[in-house]
Amino acid sequence: MNLDPNQITSYANTFAQVLIDYSPKLISAFIILIAGLYIIRLINRFIRTLMVKRDLDPTLTRFLADILLWVLRVILFVSFISKLGIETSSFVAILGAMGLAVGLSLQGSLSNFAGGMLIILFKPFRVNDTIEAQGVTGTVSEIQIFVTKLITGNNQTIFVPNGALSNGNIINYSMEKIRRADLTIAISYDTNIKIAKDIITKVLENNPKVLKTPEAEVAVKILTDNAIQLAVRPWATNEDFGNVCAETLQGCKEAFDIAGITMQPFVKESSYTSNTATKN
Repeated sequence: MNLDPNQITSYANTFAQVLIDYSPKLISAFIILIAGLYIIRLINRFIRTLMVKRDLDPTLTRFLADILLWVLRVILFVSFISKLGIETSSFVAILGAMGLAVGLSLQGSLSNFAGGMLIILFKPFRVNDTIEAQGVTGTVSEIQIFVTKLITGNNQTIFVPNGALSNGNIINYSMEKIRRADLTIAISYDTNIKIAKDIITKVLENNPKVLKTPEAEVAVKILTDNAIQLAVRPWATNEDFGNVCAETLQGCKEAFDIAGITMQPFVKESSYTSNTATKN
């Protein structure tokens, strides 16, 4: 194939002319891109610093900063291609259609995303709080955007979806500084109730982990067919709660053995109520 030198020269001149005509747009577009990336980095750094100074939750700070970062990047990209002379209306329409398709296919994930936002904003619990929700109990290790990570007492990791977590009941055991234990001790009908209550009260008074204020309570809880159930309600700090429960039960058993009082098997109220209803 023979190429005409005049034709090659014509193509070269045309390409050079197009490059010269288009170069201002190309240069200005890349200047906008480079300057925009630098400005976005400064804005993101400023926003993070501002939110840290306002003592916002670290998870919320990181999440909002990332959202702002990507929104600014999308705006910068649209401005970049617009400066190049590319029509942006069709591009925006494609982005909208893609967003709708992704939203419909990720309804569950979006629900968890919204739940994570609600948890981060309203703070029903924080990291290191011990909570009970969705049938599990554990210490909050991390609040992510879609799930919350819990560590159970036997060192198991549980991931609870934020959507279900934000829409269900949450018991936060760490929100208050102190906590009351609700223990039940059953004694026989042959036992003097006052003596038994005095022994339990003495056990509680001798335990330094039991708070003096609010005052611990010892009262008759319910009378079953074969036992008197006493409600024992000592107060303790969150850190000492587990030890207070265990030490109270052990101390009462040892004190009862010395006093010759026999403890009876514990019967739940629901079982007693059911049996009574059957007899009646």
